[in-house]
Amino acid sequence: MRIEAAGLSKSYHTTDGPQPVLEDVSLTLAPGETLALTGESGSGKSTLLHLLATLDLPDAGSIRLDGTEVTGLGDAGRAAVRRDRIGLIFQQFNLIPSLTVAGNLDFQARLAGRHDPEWSAELVHRLGLADLTDRYPEQLSGGQQQRVAIGRALAPRPSALLADEPTGNLDERTAGQVFELILELVAETRASLLVVTHSERLASGLARRLHLSRGRLA
Repeated sequence: MRIEAAGLSKSYHTTDGPQPVLEDVSLTLAPGETLALTGESGSGKSTLLHLLATLDLPDAGSIRLDGTEVTGLGDAGRAAVRRDRIGLIFQQFNLIPSLTVAGNLDFQARLAGRHDPEWSAELVHRLGLADLTDRYPEQLSGGQQQRVAIGRALAPRPSALLADEPTGNLDERTAGQVFELILELVAETRASLLVVTHSERLASGLARRLHLSRGRLA
């Protein structure tokens, strides 16, 4: 998927008035490209990812996905875009506690109408989850939960994968293993990849990097 953002600005309302978070940010992510988005805490990285993922709307600017403008869509339209075309990985995992590992892995693919048992089984194997499919999220370690979150995001074979600090809760060794898996699986599905990260090591593993500073691209 090609993602094109032009002139994105976003402010949040506070008791002291509007607080600018992003100012006139533009970027392009080409189909199959991998991109790291870096910057200090509070620089607007997660806000930008949420806008690109259609989880929120900008105050100004436009976002095009494969040439289609999405900022004018309503809630239902943007939800359909996320369901059908975008995979999301969050730092806090966001697994569904009432579903088993197998249920969580299949959840997004079933929503999108693209559940593929063979691909699901391959993800289970590749992510090292074969002995855990009947467990619930509370019975898993942080690293195991993150693997489930990655599998859930990739199960529908999304056109783009957007990840917000996908290894932020993991130790360095586990983080490296998980990130290598993300890169391998993204390459196989030919999805575009954007990763918000503080990690210099992770950022160096991606084809391109953009740095945000105080809401602007540096």
